[in-house]
Amino acid sequence: MRDFRDAKSMAKALRAELSRQGLAEVTHSQSLEIVASQFGFDNWNILAAKLNASEHSRSSGVALEAPTPILRIFSVEKAKEFYLDYLGFTLSWEHRFEDGMPLYMQVERDRTVLHLSEHHGDGSPGAAVFVPMTGIDAFHRELGAKDYPYMNPGIETVPWDARSMTLTDPFGNTLRFNEYR
Repeated sequence: MRDFRDAKSMAKALRAELSRQGLAEVTHSQSLEIVASQFGFDNWNILAAKLNASEHSRSSGVALEAPTPILRIFSVEKAKEFYLDYLGFTLSWEHRFEDGMPLYMQVERDRTVLHLSEHHGDGSPGAAVFVPMTGIDAFHRELGAKDYPYMNPGIETVPWDARSMTLTDPFGNTLRFNEYR
């Protein structure tokens, strides 16, 4: 999956593909603005500043990435029903050291990646994960349309100028989906 650090090559590819298909003649500046918008930035200058900050991090030898929380699970079937069927994550991979051993798996949706583990000591039941997002109303409608009788979340306005939807998985872990205004 591409991220904002690929913005210049994405703008170049966008411009070439639009031209190849005869859809539009887009200037280099216009293609940069379109890509900035796709990443949720108001304009190319803001994205360029983020690119410069990222480059500085890499040149200093330190570059922190988004963490991947490990959530404890106790039933593979219930975990898949909740995370895959209900929340719409996809299974990236799963691992067991051998048959009959605990399962460790990765699920993801868009840019959110979670590890789910049956291993004792991996995560504590009752952990909380804060998930920044956009489109909380559409996500709420999507969940409401599913046949999942154990959950009926609402959206609330929270003090940090955002709207939040809190869900608890079958193992007591809390997922707080948060959309800033």
